[in-house]
Amino acid sequence: MGIKKIAVLVSGSGSNLQAIIDATTAKDGILRKRAKVVLVISNNPIAYALERADKAKIEHVVIDRRYYSDDKSYDDDMLKKLQSSEADIICLAGYMRIVGKNIVEAYPEKILNIHPALLPKYGGQGMYGHFVHEAVCAAKDTKSGATVHLVDENYDTGKIVLQKEVELSGTETPQEIAKKVLVVEHQIYPQAIKKIIDEIEEVEK
Repeated sequence: MGIKKIAVLVSGSGSNLQAIIDATTAKDGILRKRAKVVLVISNNPIAYALERADKAKIEHVVIDRRYYSDDKSYDDDMLKKLQSSEADIICLAGYMRIVGKNIVEAYPEKILNIHPALLPKYGGQGMYGHFVHEAVCAAKDTKSGATVHLVDENYDTGKIVLQKEVELSGTETPQEIAKKVLVVEHQIYPQAIKKIIDEIEEVEK
């Protein structure tokens, strides 16, 4: 069955990318000898995630939408790069674009995203990053958390793979909520990837 190859799409700092890299390389990593990050793609040429990939000696490339005439040519280029890496699983780690239909169809139930809330609450277009935490704060919720879900053609509507809650007092600032949730994100993303690998290997038997 072999080690599964992961491609990661990023737009920002890449802390979840780092969590995945660590899970595949650390001596006690949950994905050690199960998976390897083979490619990092960013639509943002100044994303710190690219430096993380460089330090880990992982192939990385910028595919910037500004240099394409339309979404289709951008998505087609993205798909070619993913396929050339022979990736088995695609992970979105703070990727600030919707994934093209061609990519979703090419990797059915093998594209994962992490969302900083307990979906289906606080999901959908425009609900990402600090916007999510501000909404949780405004609602004075006493719990939040993170969700790893499969990616479809819409925002945050794919099947939930894994979810974990964090307790809130209802008085935290959005920044304090973000810190609590990020800890959980780094825990559950590698766990969700392992779950998907287990499912792929079950089919391969």
